[in-house]
Amino acid sequence: MGPGNETQISEFLLLGFSEASELQPLLFGLFLSMYLVTIFGNLLIILAIISDSHLHTPMYFFLSILSLCDIGLSSTTVPKMLMNIQMQSRVITYGGCITQMYCFLLFAGLDDFLLAVMAYDRFVAICHPLHYMVIMNPWLCVLLVLGSWAMSVMQSCSQGLMVLRLSFCTHKEIPHFCELCQMVQLAYSDTFFNYLVTYFLTGLLGGGPLAGILVSYFKIVSSLRAISSTQGKYKAFSTCASHLSVVSLFYCTSIGVYLSPAASHNTHSGAPAAVMYTMVIPMLNPYIYSLRNKDIKGALKKFFGRKA
Repeated sequence: MGPGNETQISEFLLLGFSEASELQPLLFGLFLSMYLVTIFGNLLIILAIISDSHLHTPMYFFLSILSLCDIGLSSTTVPKMLMNIQMQSRVITYGGCITQMYCFLLFAGLDDFLLAVMAYDRFVAICHPLHYMVIMNPWLCVLLVLGSWAMSVMQSCSQGLMVLRLSFCTHKEIPHFCELCQMVQLAYSDTFFNYLVTYFLTGLLGGGPLAGILVSYFKIVSSLRAISSTQGKYKAFSTCASHLSVVSLFYCTSIGVYLSPAASHNTHSGAPAAVMYTMVIPMLNPYIYSLRNKDIKGALKKFFGRKA
């Protein structure tokens, strides 16, 4: 910590994606459109699952929670971006920045854990189909979701408390939104323990779900090799295609955001990765699951047909 008579920062400046004034209306329209598509797309998935009793299964239960998580992840950053563009202001208060960072960590971590839970669900469905409903009973499904929430809250609280102990100089600029690594880099106090906690939690709570996903799919592939029918293999693996697409998109973008030196240190070079992580992935998830899923499309047709 710095000396007590040093000025504690009360606000940050979000630099945004472009400083050109003529591009601001275009950015506002683009981000607003993507945000609305994200909200309505994920809400449609949730409504379809709730309205159709045939979709009251573990797989679709986890999918509805994932859609709710994507709404929260997108709502953490995009509304503030839109407000700053509309009001031509870049200011975010210290408290608002800490809150945004905490919520982003919470929903991003929950997204990670849910993808691992969904991989386990697919493993049970393909490798133990006769015992699927016994193993994936309602109590276990609820416990898996509650456990994912608890782990996400724990890691976001731990990271948030570590940031609260840091001191910042005045007039600090943040590229796009209040993200953990950016805030730690801006601190002038000792950040050794922050990096230590970050690496430990990333390895434990980030690498753990990824390892679970890899193990689940390794066992799925091993089980599929025992199926003699090509059509049977395709039918079994087709249930995993949407999940694999979302997992690939999520982890490839995460690697681009956190391991790319340009994304960490350059203001505008990390913009594509930030847009992908905060807007594109939550927007694409419902379409990845619905376009290849006859059950979801059938439920939506029933829902709108009943309304009509």
